[in-house]
Amino acid sequence: MARLQETLSNISDKSGRDNGRVGIVGGSVAYPNQPALVGRAALRTGSDHVRAFVAEPIYEIVASHSPNLLVDSYDHEKYYDGAVEQTLEVSEWADAFVIGPGLVDADPDAVRQAVDEIEIPMVVDALAIEPALEADLSNAILTPSGAEDGPIYEAYGSLEAFTEETGAVVILTGDVDEIVAEGERIENETGTSAMTVAGTGDTMAGIIASLLGQGMDRRDAAELGAWVLGKTGERATAEYGPGVVATDVIERIPNTVR
Repeated sequence: MARLQETLSNISDKSGRDNGRVGIVGGSVAYPNQPALVGRAALRTGSDHVRAFVAEPIYEIVASHSPNLLVDSYDHEKYYDGAVEQTLEVSEWADAFVIGPGLVDADPDAVRQAVDEIEIPMVVDALAIEPALEADLSNAILTPSGAEDGPIYEAYGSLEAFTEETGAVVILTGDVDEIVAEGERIENETGTSAMTVAGTGDTMAGIIASLLGQGMDRRDAAELGAWVLGKTGERATAEYGPGVVATDVIERIPNTVR
């Protein structure tokens, strides 16, 4: 932990505006707010710019969350192959990427192609995880919940084997978040039972993507991202108790980083 605290201190003390850009593909008519939560968390972790690329029907919802978010849209209700080219353009603009939060009913082939062709460090979350298993994941952090890790076990037998064979890093979220990298598994030491509230997974994705965009390697970003989310959740829960919500956590990220 001392190593990660030193890294966190370096981020907190960083001056200037070279703090990275984060691109996001996520959201759907059923889950329109997820990319905005990811983006707000990335900004609060220190990213200079965040651009969400979403379906046209939810554009106004995402854009209305914060004037600090940049938002583009594709002309379709669901993510499809026609959106991949512009996804790659966003990834060329960005330093780190997130794909998957709230991305319901996306074309799996389109998701697979996007993950395979994005060349910057990325977070693959939620419904993007299963189609991404056939893509190159050597620059990826996957963030499955206990309900989303089944396809990984079916294909590789264990998370340890998966990380060894693909080069991916995994954060398994649950009562205790676990980080798996290079065949090794460690437990995160922060967090509260209130962190099961909706939106905390999106918050984690934003924190980790911001750390990646600021130049941190994937294993450190996974470990530190889980720690920051848990510690920030502890602070928010101390104030709000069982009524804590994801936006309460997001607004307290800067104090935790400091």
